[in-house]
Amino acid sequence: MFWKKKSKHASTNDMRANEPETRGASRNDQEDKLSLYNVSLRIGADDVPSSDRKTLSRVGPVTGDVVTTVAAAGVSDVNSAIESAHKAYQTWSQTGPNHRREILLKAADIIQSKAAQFSAIVMAETGATKMWGGFNAKLGAEIMREAAAMTTRLLGETIPADRPGTLSMAIRKPVGVMVGIAPWNAPVILGVRAVAMPIACGNTVVMKASESCPMTHRLIVDCLIEAGLPEGVCNFISHDPADAPQIVEALVTHPLVKRVNFTGSTKVGKIIAAHAAKDLKPVLLELGGKAPFIVLDDANLDEAVRAAAFGAFMNQGQICMSTERIIVAESVADEFVSKLKAKVESFKTGNPAEDGVQIGGVVDIRTIGHVESLVADAEQNSASIVLRGAANGAIMSPNLVDKVTQDMRLWSEESFGPIVCVARARDDDHAVELANDTEYGLSAAVFGSDISRAMEVANAIESGICHINGPTVFDEAQMPFGGVKASGYGRFGGTFGVDQFTEVKWMTINSKPLKYPL
Repeated sequence: MFWKKKSKHASTNDMRANEPETRGASRNDQEDKLSLYNVSLRIGADDVPSSDRKTLSRVGPVTGDVVTTVAAAGVSDVNSAIESAHKAYQTWSQTGPNHRREILLKAADIIQSKAAQFSAIVMAETGATKMWGGFNAKLGAEIMREAAAMTTRLLGETIPADRPGTLSMAIRKPVGVMVGIAPWNAPVILGVRAVAMPIACGNTVVMKASESCPMTHRLIVDCLIEAGLPEGVCNFISHDPADAPQIVEALVTHPLVKRVNFTGSTKVGKIIAAHAAKDLKPVLLELGGKAPFIVLDDANLDEAVRAAAFGAFMNQGQICMSTERIIVAESVADEFVSKLKAKVESFKTGNPAEDGVQIGGVVDIRTIGHVESLVADAEQNSASIVLRGAANGAIMSPNLVDKVTQDMRLWSEESFGPIVCVARARDDDHAVELANDTEYGLSAAVFGSDISRAMEVANAIESGICHINGPTVFDEAQMPFGGVKASGYGRFGGTFGVDQFTEVKWMTINSKPLKYPL
């Protein structure tokens, strides 16, 4: 096993919530800091410590306990993992599609069988609710199954050629070593997505775990190994947050790495893209969001309220697709806000380990401070604070802010926490104008009874995803998932993902002697 559970662990309940969520130390320094799990790097066939024996402790945001002690890799470990993946590629790229499918399907079953374990680990590392952890395992397994279905969908085509006797073909083939970098907020879903499709297409992978959920991400790799994935096909790297810049640069710029996929912040996405651009290396980026949710004057308000509340506060608003800006027609705005307030007040906030809790902890105390600063700025600029969230450590009840204007920070800054704002629109054109007033363009939603009208509004929104009469938070494994503008480029999911993780090669076969002008 990649991790070993200790017989007991030191209580650290007296730690303050504003202390760092991760702690780096040498191996000797860690000997008297007993954690719940120890997590190793995975390089080739071996579970190994970092080359300098450095480790990192992940502190649970809700309990304040050390929940994970993980190996903190250096650049030499990165290089070893990439070289391992390169060696494995020579064989894996030649492995038949049905064998690759068999392994991935088995891995999906294993992930699903470990749903309770994933849920407990996600809750401990990120503060999320049991429901969110369980849902992550379910959709993670579905993403793995969808990748398995794509092993026989690396399709090419024959193309008519003007030259007589020439058979012209476009063939699709794997690329080589890829890097997958996943975030903490939907750790199983996005962790699986970072590696499953590249592996299905015949590539090998180095997965860089999030510093906030290394144990969750390592368990995904362990499920693949248990399913029979050959050594070196999926390697695992974790690191100290302080070392992130050099680790990421080493991963992206290594000459054996052919492509990179990254899900995370726009700030880091730009850094990765800049590193990759030096070698014209393709990257797939799914970045930040500030999702608009438009409510037209003919919308079913009860349904719109249910969708908006779910989209804004599922996983405490820490989803890239989270509803952050609700744009409501002026004529129905007061009624909508009143209904939304009642709905949000019905949510149970508390320790995610307790039964029935719907709003759990955020990933770290900095999120609480950020949300509070957004509320304070909005209030100073005459917004109406409908619900002011109460904070207890890393747990915060929902915030609802009405009559937000474009000059407030809450309007433009990604909040990524338990808060949503409401703005009023004069008409449909104004609603679209407000929706597009953002650097981001990932997900959006439009609610209205006249579908033709709602379609027209949806088509005018600058986003990679838009749902009519549905929440901004929605995903299925086979769908083209990705954004525009500062939300990134490229698409995960189904055959769209195949395009990202393969190369198209033009080949010809000539059955007749050719004539040359020279």
